[in-house]
Amino acid sequence: MSDRIIPLAEARYVAPVPQVPRHPTAPSGRITDMRGRRLHDLRISVTDRCNFRCTYCMPSAIFDKDYVFLPQSSLLTFEELERVVRLFVAHGVEKVRLTGGEPLLRRHVERLIERLARIERPDGKPLDLTLTTNGSLLARKAEALASAGLRRATVSLDAIDERVFQQMNDVDFPVSDVLDGIAAAERAGLASIKINMVVKRGVNDAEILPMARHFRGTGHIVRFIEFMDVGASNGWRMDDVVPCREVLDIIGREFPLEAVGANYEGEVAERWRYRDGRGEIGVIGSVTQPFCAGCTRMRLSTEGKLFTCLFASDGRDLRALLRGGYSDAEISGAIGLIWQRRGDRYSEIRSSQTVGLRKIEMSYIGG
Repeated sequence: MSDRIIPLAEARYVAPVPQVPRHPTAPSGRITDMRGRRLHDLRISVTDRCNFRCTYCMPSAIFDKDYVFLPQSSLLTFEELERVVRLFVAHGVEKVRLTGGEPLLRRHVERLIERLARIERPDGKPLDLTLTTNGSLLARKAEALASAGLRRATVSLDAIDERVFQQMNDVDFPVSDVLDGIAAAERAGLASIKINMVVKRGVNDAEILPMARHFRGTGHIVRFIEFMDVGASNGWRMDDVVPCREVLDIIGREFPLEAVGANYEGEVAERWRYRDGRGEIGVIGSVTQPFCAGCTRMRLSTEGKLFTCLFASDGRDLRALLRGGYSDAEISGAIGLIWQRRGDRYSEIRSSQTVGLRKIEMSYIGG
């Protein structure tokens, strides 16, 4: 058998159809899994395509010119996505994040945002709707996204230095264009823009302090993320991980920091603010400081597979129910069963036994 890694779109990953309860009950607005964790967040990958080839997500050696992406007919339609989100909101979801791939490559994605922005939670409050992007198309799309109802955005930016950034994205995309996109998002009125930096030792760890310096005092929050073993194609090694405590030490030596409480139950980023009041940063330590015990996320892939963990090896085919004539009550009941049976805690049990396991690629499941 070949040792070649076969990405999921090429392999046509087949997931089992979720169980539909015989007598589904109406959602209560709050549902918990086997470890008592509530369902609060839904992350939706709206496309498996991306115009970057970041080494930790879609390395060009795997995602090359011959790579076969999913056909348009396989993707969930905007109508199907709106239906799914309404069902999840009835179960207590308060936050929806659109991801990819690169979500701004999905044609007319602002129309999807407009649909989702109209959805209200049972308590009458608006849905917390946000999007994660590499920023390459943000300058031209920011105004339309904000007009459609997007409330917040997160931009992935792994270095402020041109050479290092282009080494990371592997397509020679200039950092200035991403910064222009961030500025356009701010002008369009998107609040609380976050900047995600995945830190890999020996590659961009020298950029930790320059990134902190650049965004300090701007109102934007940089979140430093430990390099994670998502999927099977990014060549992850523990030696490449820069622990979040090390990140805090590097920044804190120049800009003293103090801890800040979480914004909400299940928030993954540990918050720290500058003692002089010039903003805050975040660290996400999934490897060295697992937060499985508070994880409140479900993930929906581009073609409608539901996953209960970022490090999952399998999911459930929700699209089969959406296109199989099932009622809202039946699909809602199936979603409830998936969450109630959830026991994932990969980061807590990460060990030599978990290394090498086949896992879903991040570009397919959404980060």
